[in-house]
Parts: sequence; structure tokens; C-alpha cells
Amino acid sequence: MLIIRKICLLLAGIGFAFLLFAWLTNAGDLIAAAALGTAVACAIGIGAIPFLQGYQYTAWIVAAVVAGMTYPESFLHAGDFDLRNKWLILIVVQFVMFGMGIQMSLRDFSELATSGKGVLIGLCSHFTIMPLTGFALTKIFHFDPEIAAGIILLGSCSSGLASNVMVFIARANLVLSVAVTAMTTLAAPFLTPFLMKMLAGTLIHIRFLDMMMEIIKIVIVPIGAALIHDFLKTATSRARRNVYGLAFACLAWLGALTLGLWAWFAQAVSEPVLQSLEVLSFFAGAVLVGLGYHLITLSFKNLDKHMPYVSMFGIIYFTTVTTAAGRDNLMQVGFLLFFVSVVHNSAGYFFGYWLSRLLGLDKASARTMAFEVGLQNGGMASGLAGTMGKLGTVGLAAAVFSPWMNISGSILANYWRRKTNSEPEKETEIEGIKEQSM
Repeated sequence: MLIIRKICLLLAGIGFAFLLFAWLTNAGDLIAAAALGTAVACAIGIGAIPFLQGYQYTAWIVAAVVAGMTYPESFLHAGDFDLRNKWLILIVVQFVMFGMGIQMSLRDFSELATSGKGVLIGLCSHFTIMPLTGFALTKIFHFDPEIAAGIILLGSCSSGLASNVMVFIARANLVLSVAVTAMTTLAAPFLTPFLMKMLAGTLIHIRFLDMMMEIIKIVIVPIGAALIHDFLKTATSRARRNVYGLAFACLAWLGALTLGLWAWFAQAVSEPVLQSLEVLSFFAGAVLVGLGYHLITLSFKNLDKHMPYVSMFGIIYFTTVTTAAGRDNLMQVGFLLFFVSVVHNSAGYFFGYWLSRLLGLDKASARTMAFEVGLQNGGMASGLAGTMGKLGTVGLAAAVFSPWMNISGSILANYWRRKTNSEPEKETEIEGIKEQSM
């Protein structure tokens, strides 16, 4: 594999030379082909450089953006099928969230009661700093209403599991990070629609109940399926029988809906009740998926380890489609939107850290807050934009923010890791000086 990566790294260098030549000669077709070829070769080959191995996923995100920008039509339709289809985007995002949820456990939620002050600070900081910063940036930089709404939407989403990874790398407070991520995820169905209604209600039409239901379907349902699998790992025989009984009831419910019960509900009940029944049906499906996945893992023991790659593939997919759908908008505001993303992300790190320090958290916990505030759930933002049918406008901020989020988070995490490693040495030197003076 290392040989293949080195070859791709060489091809990336050749591709860059072709790209430079094409740019100098203004050869449009060659520019597109060379740019995409270079980006893909770089994404594969970057793993051959030890200190850049941590950025390989980010390189694939960049390659996805390049693909969407250079050949947009190829990533918008597959034959007559629209790759921006609302249900396809929903399914892909659910797979992404399920893959992330596999890395969570029910024990993570038990930390909510023990982390106390830190969790409260994290929850309040997350749903104030980023939404208000996004709102302020839309007032300073005059984007089109739907693009501006996308910036606010990104700031109003829960923190993603990327924050847990960055906290682990930085050797900060991982227990607090997991607890805050869990809490913001649980709060998102209520706080995200509320913030969007308050801050972006004049930019696009926000239906609170609709958005709340979509967030439940996009985030809570797939993570719930993953947690059922986690529960079954250590469940007693009685608990397993209860899950099997629940799964049978869910199967019967979904079967009845398919055979005509849903059509009857559509005629007999109001829209809010119908939406609630739809979400209930999604949870029924989550029970079946969680149980089915658990049974599969009994034969494939290492499947859990590979699920994050499913999430990565899903994120690459809708990054490509979002970029392709919004190519014309990106050509006009791409650089400014990137600049705003950098400012937004940096503000999250800065205020997340220093507000936590002012409120009495130690350095490790404050560093955790920086990641929990600064790193948003781009998959959730993209999924919501897709369900609105506005992937190419509302979804643009998430497409631009995601690559930068991974780059900046990795840089900051590695910086704090090195600083953490050097701090014990400094403390030892200070203690030695004190002993000598005595």
C-alpha cells in the first residue's frame, strides 16, 4: 500500500505540473482534468508522508470539492436520477450518523450527571457563541439570504464527533467532550429550530415543527439505532428477549403501514399527528436496524471498526453533490464564504476556550470547550439543507466549513498535544530550581 501511495504522490506532482501548464495556456478542459487528477492522487498519496497522514480524510474532502467544481453535471444526476433527491440525502446522512453513533455508547450519556458544571458551560456556550457569531457575520458580509441562512444553520447545529477525536489527540478532557457532544445532540431537535426561527426567520421560511422532526430523523434516529446495538452487547437474556419482542412489534407496525394503514392515517389525522407518526415509524425502523446490525456483528467481529469509513464516504458524497449543486454560487462568493468560515471557526475556538477559563474550568477542560464550540456537525447542516431542497444554497456553508474544520482542528489539537507533553518537563524544572534554592 505504501508503494501505491508513493506512486500517487509522484502522479500528484506530475498532475500539478500539467495544471500549471493548463492554467498558463488557458486550456479549460485540461485545467479541470488536471485539477481533479491531482486532487485524487494527492488524497491517496498524502498517506506516504508520516506527518501528513492525519490529514488524509481532509484531502479526500478537498478532492470532493474539486470534483464538484470541475464536473458538476456528473455529480448531480445518474442517468435520469437526481442525486440531490431528498430521500437519498436523508438515507446517506442517516448512514453517516449511524456510523458516528457506533463510536458512542450508553455510558457516554451516564457522564451527563457527573460532569456537572462543565456540561452546562459546554451546552450554553455551544448554542450561543456559534449561532450569534454566524448571525453577526451575515450582517457584516451581505450574502444572499439562503447562503446567509446556511451560515446561521451551521452555527446552530450540535457539535460533531470530530470534536471527540480532536480532544483525544490534544489530550484534553475526553470524558467532558463526550458528555457535551451527547448533550448538544439531545438538545439539537429543540434548540436548532428555535435558533433558526429567531436568527434566520427573516431570511428563509422556517417551520419549527418540520425542522424539529427532520433533526430527529437525521440525528436522533440513527444514533438511537447504534445505541441499541451497544445495549445488546452486554444485555441480559431477559433484556434481549424484550428487544426481540419490541422488534417484532415494530416489524408488524411497519408492515401494517405498507399494507394501507398509512394511507388511512393520511386521510384521518391532522398534519402534526401525521408527522409524529412518521417519526415513530422511523424509530421503529431504527430498532430493526440496530438489532439487525448487532446480529451481523456476531459473525463479523470487526465491523464496528469499519463503520467510521461509511460515515466518511457519506460526508464525501454529499460534499461533492453540495458543491456541484452550488457551483455557480461558489464561483461568486466562494472565497468570501471560506474567509467567513475561518473567522466563524476561529471565534468558536477562541471564545469557547477563554469563556470556559473565565468561568473557572481548568486548561484541559477549556481546551475541550474550544473544540466542542468550534467544531460543528456539518453532516446535520447538509442533511437539513437537503431536506429543504436547498442543498446548493443553504448547504454551501457546511460544504466549505467541513474541510477547514478538519484542518484547523487537527493543527490546534496537535499544537496542544505538544504543549501538554512539554508542561510536565517545565514543572519538573521549576521544582528542581526550588529545591536547589532551599
